[in-house]
Amino acid sequence: MSNVKNYTEQGGEKTVVGGTLEIAIGGKLTFDDVELKPAETQVDSAATTIADLKGDFNALLAKLKAAGVMVSE
Repeated sequence: MSNVKNYTEQGGEKTVVGGTLEIAIGGKLTFDDVELKPAETQVDSAATTIADLKGDFNALLAKLKAAGVMVSE
């Protein structure tokens, strides 16, 4: 039995990361040719109306789309 945490299966179709994956400065993480980036911080909602909550939620969705975490239409 091996104690290797990170490995690529034979044929290269699957890579398993059981340790830490570090993206070095200048490195990129992409999915379907879209670069994934950390999303901007979204402050906790203090909404007291449904309209305000909708605005906070839509702001969060926009930040996720900008980061490449969610597909834009």
